[in-house]
Amino acid sequence: MGFPGDFAPNCLKIGMDVGPNQLCRRFRGKLGASKVISEDIKLDYDDVLIIPGRSVVASRKIVNLETSVEFRGRIAHFNGIPIMAANMDGVGTFEMADRLKSRKLFTCLTKFHSAGDLIEFFSDDAARSDYCAPTIGISDDDWKHFKTVADHLGDKLRYACLDVANGYTERFVDCVDRFRRTFPSIALIAGNVVTPEQTVRLIEAGTDVVKVGIGGGSVCETRIKTGVGYPQFSVIMECVHAARRMGARIVADGGCSSPGDVAKALAAGADFVMLGGMFAGHPEGGGSIIDRYFRSEEVDKDGNPLIEKRQFVEFYGMSSKTANEKHFGGLQNYRSSEGRTVLLPLKPSLDETINDLLGGLRSTCSYVGARNLSELPKKAGFVRCSNTHNRVFEDLV
Repeated sequence: MGFPGDFAPNCLKIGMDVGPNQLCRRFRGKLGASKVISEDIKLDYDDVLIIPGRSVVASRKIVNLETSVEFRGRIAHFNGIPIMAANMDGVGTFEMADRLKSRKLFTCLTKFHSAGDLIEFFSDDAARSDYCAPTIGISDDDWKHFKTVADHLGDKLRYACLDVANGYTERFVDCVDRFRRTFPSIALIAGNVVTPEQTVRLIEAGTDVVKVGIGGGSVCETRIKTGVGYPQFSVIMECVHAARRMGARIVADGGCSSPGDVAKALAAGADFVMLGGMFAGHPEGGGSIIDRYFRSEEVDKDGNPLIEKRQFVEFYGMSSKTANEKHFGGLQNYRSSEGRTVLLPLKPSLDETINDLLGGLRSTCSYVGARNLSELPKKAGFVRCSNTHNRVFEDLV
């Protein structure tokens, strides 16, 4: 699958230069308003597979997953594996950050840590500044909270994550601009958006890493409640060109449910991949462990059904009713819940999850002949498909 030009299509403007695959149709309604429909095929992770190729990689163990990322004009310099834990309850905790840091993975903390706790966290271990970012919103209280932390920590704070659900508002772009003018040396991760045009706007305003993806998360219901979104694989392929031309980066946020999806995101050109549900359910994510008891189909020697105890952890989207009740005094009557709340089976070992993820990435590289993640986008090609894997025994795992 190729890239049809410097900017892949989204067909928002009539008369823009488009490639051979960029078919648009314009309709005019009764009131004269133009309706533009992009007929270019957009793809998600489930719509593609990576094509294997000639490989000089003799063994998975020689594949290097660490990358080096410079941020021009910033004090941050990333050396590690380009995977980020999402700034969600159950994922973006101090405990998760420390465990992921030990494996050179990155964490965006939730924005609900107190200023005092953040100052203590970053002051106690200088290495945390290289693999962790506090998250802020766009309210005045959010700004004051972050400024307190940043003023106290100084150069110990190297990253920040500016996070909203809708990265298209003028208020958000103004907040990015204000952040950059106030904190010129801090590398800024900001979003979310799904189009090249808005990716450019955020970079022009001062974003170093643009978060791309709307509605694809495992506990996100934005697409269901609003009808808004964009297939995540195409988001990456289209937005990465806008970022590259301007010397910035993107992080693919949402939609990954397996190590193979993470590999597809990186192969498509994402500089980082952000994971929520794949890191949720571990003790490091905090939250109460919930016991449930189930009647098994098996019986004991006397014919009595066996009772099986299972443990779960609550996980929810940050626009869910649960999150609103926990952090914002309840769901206001002018909005709906755009996230679901689920019980995830407790995953005892975060290391096992990380090993499975990184093992899959090494195997991907070996299939296409990439000795490291930097070579993966250059080596990988894609085939469009309607069925990516055999599901016969999927429910038995």
